[in-house]
Amino acid sequence: MEENKNRKTRKSAGRKSKSDPAVYRYGIKFNSRENAQFELSFQKSGMAYRARFIKSVLLNREIKVVRIDKAAMDYYVRLTNFYHQFQAIGNNYNQTVKAIKNNFGEKRAYALLRNLEKTTLDLVVLSKRIIMLTREFEETYLTRKQREEE
Repeated sequence: MEENKNRKTRKSAGRKSKSDPAVYRYGIKFNSRENAQFELSFQKSGMAYRARFIKSVLLNREIKVVRIDKAAMDYYVRLTNFYHQFQAIGNNYNQTVKAIKNNFGEKRAYALLRNLEKTTLDLVVLSKRIIMLTREFEETYLTRKQREEE
């Protein structure tokens, strides 16, 4: 008798049961056209499970549609790579100026720094061009895409 008491007071292992478990099941059948439409809607939703998607649609819950634009994504990845390269150039620039200052005479350092300055101006022009292209890309491509989606 005491063994039964100990068993009841001891916590049970495993997952706690739900207060209102989902036990009702429904089945539907689609023809090929309906199935293609369903699959397209499901993919656009970005949800991982079809059952959750169907519940959301039937129970009028909010459905999130996530669209990933490969061209825009690729552009921003490349832009990020440019940014990291510019950071590396900035670090190298500072180290180069310090090394020139410490290791060369005044006249030689001046000549080397002038060459470095010309290259830096080229980089400034390039960075302005990148900024201009990015703004143009955002204005023409991304805003056009947003208008099409609305």
